Amino acid sequence: MALACAIIVACLGLAVGSNRLSASTGDTGGNTLNLANWGDYIDPKLIKKFERETGFHVNVETFDSNEGMYTKVKQGGTDYDLTVPSEYMVAKMRKEGLLVRLDKSRLHGLSNFGTAFMNRSFDPDNQYSIPYFWGTLGIIYNDRYVRPGSIQHWDDLWARKYRGDIMLIDSARDIMGMSLVSLGKSVNTTDRPTLVAAKAKLDALTPNVKAVVADEIKMYMEQDEAAIAVDWSGEASEMLGENKHLHYVVPSEGSNLWFDNLVIPRTAKHYKAIYAFLNFMMRPENAAQNAEYVGYATPNDKAKALLPAAVRHDRQFYPDAQTMQHLEVYDDLAPKVVREYNDLFLEFKMYRK
Repeated sequence: MALACAIIVACLGLAVGSNRLSASTGDTGGNTLNLANWGDYIDPKLIKKFERETGFHVNVETFDSNEGMYTKVKQGGTDYDLTVPSEYMVAKMRKEGLLVRLDKSRLHGLSNFGTAFMNRSFDPDNQYSIPYFWGTLGIIYNDRYVRPGSIQHWDDLWARKYRGDIMLIDSARDIMGMSLVSLGKSVNTTDRPTLVAAKAKLDALTPNVKAVVADEIKMYMEQDEAAIAVDWSGEASEMLGENKHLHYVVPSEGSNLWFDNLVIPRTAKHYKAIYAFLNFMMRPENAAQNAEYVGYATPNDKAKALLPAAVRHDRQFYPDAQTMQHLEVYDDLAPKVVREYNDLFLEFKMYRK
């Protein structure tokens, strides 16, 4: 009996030790992958394909803001294995220890990405993130109301002929950034007088502003109910797909360059599934399929080469090198500065009333 008990205890000890070793090397068990993503931000057919190829089951949970996802990860009340934050949130989560460093020895496909999309300031050497989609902030206009080619720069929006014609995305960093660039300043300006000047210029735009809204912009533009909008390229892609009279312009003087990225949050458990999925999504044929479904620009150069020529040569969504040089990624600004952006933008919206 004593010998039997000793054997049982020894076996239990070996099992616990094995589990601890697996956890320390990032190989906890289970055939599940828990993915937190933006809504409708991956081709469902790719999920099915991945499940068939690997045997892993994918649970997808959606979020509608970086901040909402961040709060869940920080509070630890989730079991996310992968999530898709934007660049400034990657920087924030990285600094706060909310992300797991990538084991690049388990990744196959990083060389597929263009150099313009790697080693950015928010994650030097891509220690924590893999680019997923990218895009810009720009101007959408309807050629029923606006002469083609007549809007090319941010300052064009202040023309008196566009009174009551413009829809603005309800985003402090984007609209304050638009005004800052029109003044020749950086979208990451922290100087208080410069921010006040940008807000004052926005106040001068007020007569031309039809509304400051979010998703409603798509409906207004697709149904010919507004002439001009300032919105993100991904949203613009959807609009242009629904209305042949719409066009998208990235002002050459500068704008925001944004990235959404795949990262491993500290809540992750299923590492075999994680790396299988990351490698699956880096394969050019899969990344190309995803780009065609979602409509956003892919940072995967080998995937881009597989896209239809009309897509990969579309300067509306794949700007030329000269324009790219003037695009800026948002920095993770200090909380005090973020409040200044938000407060000034709120004052602008109240000034409109």
